[in-house]
Amino acid sequence: MELRSDIHVESAKIQNEIKNFLGLRSDEVIFEFSKNDGKTRLDLITINPRHNQSFLFKAITGFDKTDVLHKMLDYVRTHKDKESSFTIQWMMKGMNELQTSYFRAKNMYDAMDKLYYGRDMNNITVFSIVLNPVA
Repeated sequence: MELRSDIHVESAKIQNEIKNFLGLRSDEVIFEFSKNDGKTRLDLITINPRHNQSFLFKAITGFDKTDVLHKMLDYVRTHKDKESSFTIQWMMKGMNELQTSYFRAKNMYDAMDKLYYGRDMNNITVFSIVLNPVA
């Protein structure tokens, strides 16, 4: 008789691998799953503890929960080689100081989408976006 792995145990294990690979604590990462047209989407959201704001790290679509988790794990292992680094300086309405955030993205529009994720675009003023030099 074949012993099948528990999907919840496998999911927890992969989520832990992703969190550890990124060097984040449990309170600095959110795995948000949704279903649309029979596909599963995972939005990996990170929380910056310095200014207590959340940002989209990456959105991935797949067949089911374990499929998107495996794809996300592969992405976090390779994204530094495949995507550019951007620095965005911004301020949210009601804040008194300029914030600096760093994103890995395909292009500056992708980086901006990660900054604006889950926010009203009218509440954030972007002062600069810079493509960082390759080290």
